[in-house]
Amino acid sequence: MKPINLGLICIIAVCMVISPVIADGGMRTVTDGRGISMEVPETIQRVVCIDDGLAEQVMYSLSVDSALVGVGSTCLQQDWFVNIPKVDGSNITMSGGMNTFSHLRPDIKQLPLVAQYNAPPNFEMIADLTPDVVIIRPSDCTFYTDESTMKQTIDTIESLGIPVFVTYGPNSQYGCTDCADISTIDAEVRLLGSLFGEEEKADALADFLQKERDIIQERTSAVPDDEKPSVLILGLSPQTRGAGSAADVWGTNTIEGVFLEDIVNAKNAYQQQGYFVKLNTEQILSMEPDVILLATDFGYHPVEELYSAPYYQDLAENMDAIKNKRVYSLPWLPCNCDKRVEYPIELMVMAKAAYPDRFSDINLYDWLISFYETVYHVDGTTADELISAQWMDWVRQ
Repeated sequence: MKPINLGLICIIAVCMVISPVIADGGMRTVTDGRGISMEVPETIQRVVCIDDGLAEQVMYSLSVDSALVGVGSTCLQQDWFVNIPKVDGSNITMSGGMNTFSHLRPDIKQLPLVAQYNAPPNFEMIADLTPDVVIIRPSDCTFYTDESTMKQTIDTIESLGIPVFVTYGPNSQYGCTDCADISTIDAEVRLLGSLFGEEEKADALADFLQKERDIIQERTSAVPDDEKPSVLILGLSPQTRGAGSAADVWGTNTIEGVFLEDIVNAKNAYQQQGYFVKLNTEQILSMEPDVILLATDFGYHPVEELYSAPYYQDLAENMDAIKNKRVYSLPWLPCNCDKRVEYPIELMVMAKAAYPDRFSDINLYDWLISFYETVYHVDGTTADELISAQWMDWVRQ
């Protein structure tokens, strides 16, 4: 990590007006995920977020996203494409993938970028933006499990007289190997609602997200252990292949593993712990899963990659899940270090893949349209566009 320029910080602290600018003179007290209370303006007008989109998505849902003046993730300012070779010499090509907030607010590409992965935040830029509050989510990619850098960043921003509002996602508990809990997102949504004085809207959003996962859990909770399908969460990272392994898998202690076993009530084919566990072809073949789910892993991975890419032909020719076409792609989630408000989409894809009969009444396209309309308060046309932004167009088939 680069050293923080303390001299620059001192100059900024002396020269700038370090208290938030308050248009109406009113202040109120809010409490963040650390249990720390702070004073913020009655109406927050300027916000900097250092996260990968959760806060921005919630702000959009609460209709307060116009306050956003700076972002802390390159993944919110990028469009992605896919170019994957096939054994027949052609290519699988896709374009236009992005974070849902980036599609809803394309002008985010022009906002100042105050922080990014593997680099210290630009404290001078943050100070120049004079935010009423800085929102930080430690488990997202900017700080991902780097607790010391995160704490130093919070201390530095607070030394400038700027309130820092912290929310903790499912992967925020550093060093914890068995504590991933999706209900933390409910708490994050409600905390952000309290920050912006939009508690009623936030409660409605958190309740909706919980209801969606409860529906899945209720439909599958009675499945006996000997009838649960074996599901492998597979990541087709090109970096992993370059390092000599075939693919990555997600263990039982990951939030994806919790989704699979505690909510969908299927069996994780990889019954060990660990994120992005690198396995070779023989190890993957030995698990013999009934279903394969392709997760975001240094890029989006369509099912055709596992079917047709030359580097996966050993798997394609020897795995029943592939031969039986029981492979499904999870939505594109750029910078997927922690979950965001679209996590019920992952759950529903998992559920329909594992238990097609139990969820046959749910048309995934119609369900997605309704989901986006409810979460983001958008019309059907915009909801349809969000399906494409998350590269879920395969649900139209």
